[in-house]
Amino acid sequence: MSFTPRFRHRSFLAALAVGLTALPLLAVAQSGNNDTSLPGITMQPDKGSRPVDSDQSDDAGQPDDDTVQSGNGTPAHGDSVVTRPLNAEVGTFKSEKIEPGAEPKADDAIKPSQGVGVFDRMGAKLPDLPPEKPFKGKIDEAYGAFQRGYYLTAFQKALPRAQLGDPAAQTLLAELMSQGLGVKRDSKDAAFWYGKAAEGGDATSMFKYALILMEGRDVPRDEKKADEWMKKAADAGQASAEFNWAQSLTADNPGVKGLQMALPYYEKSAQQGIADAQYAVSQLYLNLPDLPAEKKTQAREWLSRAANAGFDTAQLDMGIWLINGIGGKQDLENGFNWMRVAAYRGNVVAQNKLAHLYINALGTKQDPVAAATWYVISRRAGLKDPELEDFYQGIEDYQQKAAIDAANKFRRAQ
Repeated sequence: MSFTPRFRHRSFLAALAVGLTALPLLAVAQSGNNDTSLPGITMQPDKGSRPVDSDQSDDAGQPDDDTVQSGNGTPAHGDSVVTRPLNAEVGTFKSEKIEPGAEPKADDAIKPSQGVGVFDRMGAKLPDLPPEKPFKGKIDEAYGAFQRGYYLTAFQKALPRAQLGDPAAQTLLAELMSQGLGVKRDSKDAAFWYGKAAEGGDATSMFKYALILMEGRDVPRDEKKADEWMKKAADAGQASAEFNWAQSLTADNPGVKGLQMALPYYEKSAQQGIADAQYAVSQLYLNLPDLPAEKKTQAREWLSRAANAGFDTAQLDMGIWLINGIGGKQDLENGFNWMRVAAYRGNVVAQNKLAHLYINALGTKQDPVAAATWYVISRRAGLKDPELEDFYQGIEDYQQKAAIDAANKFRRAQ
């Protein structure tokens, strides 16, 4: 029996970034002059006469956000794998064009994305359905009731089995109690049944019980036992546990050694569709030394899977990789498309980079109003950029007004 896990893990990007800092990364190499521009042309907007009766300015505040900007007001660089400048070398790679789904627009005429299916999220082609075979096994009436939403019936049917030591029934009881489905929410009793089911070998309960022990929630906090149960769950093939155990290995063993120890668990979790693990695999395949050439060529494929799953950091990186030719050939048009997807989904760095793409006509037509719009949006989020500020001050007043109106419309649509 399995349930959709609600898991908390150690900060993914932070842990991965700490490990990757030990490597001569291509993807996170920083420029020495805080250059945030993209490769390609740099065109300055033509100045015209300003309308004397226009005095439109940005009417929103500009909050300071230390997590986004550095102390001197420029886009933050350093140990983040997110805010890398777009200045890597161009490589070669044969890949299909990527078709990201439609993203929500500020324009009322454009409808939001309807999402993607599970197979698209996993990056797999939808297979043909096999002929249905008659089920000859024993029917689990408790779990069947749970699936149909008859939670009290599920509880009543699972309780006798749980008392007799059935791990699947114990897990079902724990899930019902932890969420208050059909019965009063009781996290303490839920922790008890998760523990019993974990001892009985249920991988989902091993994972859930590890989290409970880690947090000290309704049981005494015990990190050693938490790690033991997390590893057991990961070795039993629980996808979220595989990712979390990889995170633990990365955090407890800084540098290349920890990343190499974690990679097999990241790979197993990625293969089961965990987007965070797919992103981690893409970064490690690109940057870890002494990996087979075959894995190196698969880095962009795993990044694409994470991006298609809706992971906005992967969408940002997909745009950066395609624009700069990282992990494969350069594709400006699709790089622009992915940067746009990430920007519409609220990634502030992508919003900043998208402004540069519009200015330099990389993957799209040059559009000063669109560039100014995305600069205003990212500036309001706290990401300052002197180069974009110079551009913004150089455009016409009516263009600034149009950009602010579009930025306001985008804010209201969020």
